[in-house]
Amino acid sequence: MNHYYINDEPQTTGEREVHKEGCTYLPSVLNRTYLGMFDTCHGAVQKAKEKYSNVDGCYFCSYACHTR
Repeated sequence: MNHYYINDEPQTTGEREVHKEGCTYLPSVLNRTYLGMFDTCHGAVQKAKEKYSNVDGCYFCSYACHTR
């Protein structure tokens, strides 16, 4: 299981990205919200959608959930 976070700042295209702990592109502590521990990014994305409607997985650490 991995720790996942959501970037609280939207990308220029409007979505907020889900990142796995250790990702090179993980936002600073001030710019992210902890989602919890999940086996895959899919559970983390579902959790993030409880707070934000426009969510995407990070291309680098959550590629299976990356749609844009």
